[in-house]
Amino acid sequence: MPRTRTRLIAAAVLTVALPLSACTTSTPPSSEPTAATPSAPAPSTAPPSKPAPSIDVSGQLAMIEDRYGVTIGVSARTADGSAVEYRQNDRFGYASTIKVFAAAMLLKTTTPEDRAAVVTFTEADIDEAGYSPVTTEHLATGLTLEQLAEAAVRGSDNTAMNLVLKALGGPEALQQFLRTLGDDTTVVTSYEPDLNTVTPGDDNNTTTPAAFTTALQSLLADESIADTMLTWMRGNATGDRLIRAGAPTGWQVADKSGGAGGIRNDIAVVTRPDGEQLILAILTTTDDPAASYNDAVVEETARVVLGAIPTPR
Repeated sequence: MPRTRTRLIAAAVLTVALPLSACTTSTPPSSEPTAATPSAPAPSTAPPSKPAPSIDVSGQLAMIEDRYGVTIGVSARTADGSAVEYRQNDRFGYASTIKVFAAAMLLKTTTPEDRAAVVTFTEADIDEAGYSPVTTEHLATGLTLEQLAEAAVRGSDNTAMNLVLKALGGPEALQQFLRTLGDDTTVVTSYEPDLNTVTPGDDNNTTTPAAFTTALQSLLADESIADTMLTWMRGNATGDRLIRAGAPTGWQVADKSGGAGGIRNDIAVVTRPDGEQLILAILTTTDDPAASYNDAVVEETARVVLGAIPTPR
């Protein structure tokens, strides 16, 4: 989605990030989250702790935008509650990044017996969906629902995504699931390959960086599926040139990528060598609707954002 070229959106914000303490177990999504009502904090005479220093990478990200002719949106939330945000509330097409939430919904809302059911599919299903490297190899035998969910995340398999989404009740059900994760923004209306289509002025098939970090953070707080989700995301076969390529040496990245036309995205759980985790969403689109995406945009954005986050001494 073309942007208005202002530079007012990009300051790092330290007051809106959610705590990531539940993520330090290296585990993603789980069963349906139940909102707990927090008890009132006890009065304290201790001096307030100092907030993490403000991080502003707007100038560097604006240079990347200008160099590649793209619009970039970023939301990064760290374990200490700080955040690096740039166009975090702007809408972008989500493309295949949405698959991670469909897989998480399956793990959270179905029984092991349900997930063990074998699903068969046809050549017509594959032809209609498009990119389907895993299901193509299992046309004769089918796959279980859980295997399909894994294929949607690891292999970005479109047929697998469609079959999982149908089993869950369709796009509307996935959108409602995202609402339970605190994401009131993402609009899910389509199956593959139509979910990659974004029309200017239409919110269908779009999200914001802030919405996706909120949803992913909520999933990681649920230990019942976090380990499985992180394992699948670490095995993502389509993300090596994205956030992983821009991460400092020794940092581990579990991600889900997405790309179509001018859209190139990556959302990730990034673990530093000290074990601290952060959630990062990078969503991008070319300013020229006819242009194709460039992986280097996400890689360079990740390098700037992750390089700006202070590490413990």
